[in-house]
Amino acid sequence: MFQGMEYVYAVYKERSFSKAAKNLFISQPSLSATIKRIEEKIGYPIFDRSTKPLQVTEPGWKYIHAIEKIMSVQNQFTEYINDWGGLQTGNLILGGSSLFSSWVLPPLMAGFSRKYPFIKLELIEENTTELASLLQNGKIDLMIDNGIIKGDSFLSSVYQEEHLLLAVPDSFSINQALTDFQISPEYIQNGSFLNPEFPSVPVDSFAREPFIMLKPENDTRKRGESILKEHNISPVVLFELDQQMTSYNITCSGMGISFISDTLISRVPYHQNVIFYKLNGPHSHRSIYFYRKKGRYFSHAMEEFLHMAQVSF
Repeated sequence: MFQGMEYVYAVYKERSFSKAAKNLFISQPSLSATIKRIEEKIGYPIFDRSTKPLQVTEPGWKYIHAIEKIMSVQNQFTEYINDWGGLQTGNLILGGSSLFSSWVLPPLMAGFSRKYPFIKLELIEENTTELASLLQNGKIDLMIDNGIIKGDSFLSSVYQEEHLLLAVPDSFSINQALTDFQISPEYIQNGSFLNPEFPSVPVDSFAREPFIMLKPENDTRKRGESILKEHNISPVVLFELDQQMTSYNITCSGMGISFISDTLISRVPYHQNVIFYKLNGPHSHRSIYFYRKKGRYFSHAMEEFLHMAQVSF
């Protein structure tokens, strides 16, 4: 029943018999006949040919999902076999948000590629929710994130700890009263701002200032709200955004205050129009994790990448 499933999947991906036939280097009549034979074995049509673009029927969706499960098993077996070749061939698919994809993963990937040049690396940039879905479905091997993904489907390993700070436009007049609490970027980059001699800013000083926040499901947003709530602040929120990098850029433009991680500040070029302040309390620090799917084969490539990431930190 699944002989020729690659032809069905090609039509599903393209939503077109002609495009799929071209990609498969076969004639359209031959492809149509193959699909027809499979549909006869199933007893129901896979595709609704009366629509443009082509649509998948309800039994067709079940068949497509079964194909994806079979392909996932095949990929896992291929990864296992690749291990026997001493990482001389294979693939490793990584996922991260904009911050991690732009500033954290690239140097790790470069080091891995230098040691294992025959492993093909792929990087997928998405938000946390989409990345967790891709990891669950076996579309990526490892994802990096600074939030805790709930559920029993994933295993995690800590990459490093990170801390939240306040990034405030230097044009805000409140900065004039808080000069003793301002942190230079170099102290953030070398981690010395964590020493006790660097005081934490009194957060209630910013009660009347506008904030740039991430969307409600984001861990940085949740932590930022908890910090403000501890100081009885109901912030005026100018924007709700998907990415911390975007929030930081808007702060640099002078529009509002952002909660920014030292991971970002220590990696991106310093912008002279922003001032940083240290925060304290349980909500101001967290772990960055690498996640993988529980129960999935833990390939040698995945194991070695995680090992190199830990060593490099």
